[in-house]
Amino acid sequence: MGQNRQKLFDECRVKLLKVREESLNGLKALNPSLSTEMVGDEADLASAHISQTQALNQRDKFLAKIKEIDEALGRLENGSFGICEETDDPIEEKRLLAIPWTRLSLEGAEVREREQKRYDQKLA
Repeated sequence: MGQNRQKLFDECRVKLLKVREESLNGLKALNPSLSTEMVGDEADLASAHISQTQALNQRDKFLAKIKEIDEALGRLENGSFGICEETDDPIEEKRLLAIPWTRLSLEGAEVREREQKRYDQKLA
C-alpha cells in the first residue's frame, strides 16, 4: 500500500473513532427519554408515546451507525478497507474522507441503486 493511501486510512480511522464516540454519547443522552414513565391524561400519554418513538428511532440510527463504523474499523484491521464491495476497485479518497464507513465507491453505489430499482420494479 502506498504511503498516501496509508495516510488516508489513518485519517479515516481517526474520523471513525470520533464519530463512534459521538454516536455513543448520543445514545447515552437518549437514555432518559427511553426510560420515561408514561403517566397522565390521553394527551400526555400521546405526547410521551411520540417522544419515546422518536427516541427509539434515533437510538436505532445511532446503533446502525456504530455497527457500520465497527465494521469499517474491522476492514481497516483485515486490509479490506477502502475497497468497493461492488466493483473491487479502490473507493475514492474524497468519498472515504466524507463517509469513512462507506463500503461502496460512487460507481458501486450507482450499480447497487440500479439493482435496487430493478428489484423494486419486479415487486411492484
